[in-house]
Amino acid sequence: MFQRSLSLYSSSPEITYFTSESVSEGHPDKVADQISDGILDELLTFDPKARVACEALCKTGLVVVAGEITLNPETVHANEAKLNRKIKSYSDIARNVIKEIGYDDPNNGFEYRSCGVIVAVDQQSPDIAQGVNEGEGLHKEQGAGDQGMMFGYATNETPEFMPATLQYAHSILRNLSKARKEGSVNWLRPDAKSQVTVEYHNGKMKRIDTVVVSTMHTDDVNQETIRSFVIENIIKKTIPANLLDSNTKYHINPTGKFVIGGPQGDCGLTGRKIIVDTYGGHGAHGGGAFSGKDPSKVDRSAAYMGRYIAKNIVAAGLADKALVQIAYAIGVAQPVSVNVNTYGTEKVNRVKIENAVQKVFNMTPAGIVKTFDLLNPKANGFNYHETASYGHFGRSHFPWEKLDKVEELKKHV
Repeated sequence: MFQRSLSLYSSSPEITYFTSESVSEGHPDKVADQISDGILDELLTFDPKARVACEALCKTGLVVVAGEITLNPETVHANEAKLNRKIKSYSDIARNVIKEIGYDDPNNGFEYRSCGVIVAVDQQSPDIAQGVNEGEGLHKEQGAGDQGMMFGYATNETPEFMPATLQYAHSILRNLSKARKEGSVNWLRPDAKSQVTVEYHNGKMKRIDTVVVSTMHTDDVNQETIRSFVIENIIKKTIPANLLDSNTKYHINPTGKFVIGGPQGDCGLTGRKIIVDTYGGHGAHGGGAFSGKDPSKVDRSAAYMGRYIAKNIVAAGLADKALVQIAYAIGVAQPVSVNVNTYGTEKVNRVKIENAVQKVFNMTPAGIVKTFDLLNPKANGFNYHETASYGHFGRSHFPWEKLDKVEELKKHV
């Protein structure tokens, strides 16, 4: 009897649940992120070597832009006429971002024309600059802009090599935003959140257990209309039908009302949605936020490199999932450590994978910038502004999503 019980127990799958959330471009924290990255894009267009650490705060009728921004004096002198004629003010950039998101109606409590914009910007500390600038400081090679550890993650459970919980949460909100901007319905407003819970059997995705969507709306639409539209026109047209069943639970605007939203409903701050930006709670997040930081900040650029490494490891079939940690000391070019965690899913010895990573990838700050051409994003068909909503990863046109190291990794292991 005891043996039979053990046999029955061992044949039963281990059932676990995992949840990730996403927020739309109209969420107040994402408004702040997009303003910060909009300013970064504008400054890099003028001066590719600009040092930018830009934060934003958004509240009813108010935007505050603050941080440390330094332009190259030689570039400023050479392009003085261009600077005076073409570069947008921080205020103009903020208003353009807010308008593009869809806050163009004073009835939403936040509107691009009427909001005040306060600017409090200083220059980067020369103590930091000498550690980052090539040829200055104790180390002559360009060093990391700060100490810290950054992570990259990939899994083979979706075609994008992203966790399904987050990938579907992002996709739901992108499709909701598309419906709003195309005018499919006239009651949608910019602020929205989603959440997806996946049921796993022995670590493999089995089904979608729960979907949560909260969307800002006008005051003249009823709950049943919202619920029906979101489930039938958004969720069921986003998530594959084989993952939804009669037991899947839907919570649509579960408070019953979401008229007051955006910065009126909640203060927005740059960098407050870092788990939405990365992997939805899968893997790890070590460094700081991404938005508003130029590529000399390894918080951003090394996280991109970590994702690049992890994705190529999984795409090469060396492991089913991988978490890559890269750590730095301020002012020092080479990482102080590199770690690859494959969660026991590796197909070859994990140490061989780690050694191959060291040989194949240049993880110095200058090497990362060169690999992805991060100082010239437009030449690569992207801008930093667009990374600031719906995730920095799992979107094929970003250069750190390339799978061009697969064969080289295979060769080295």
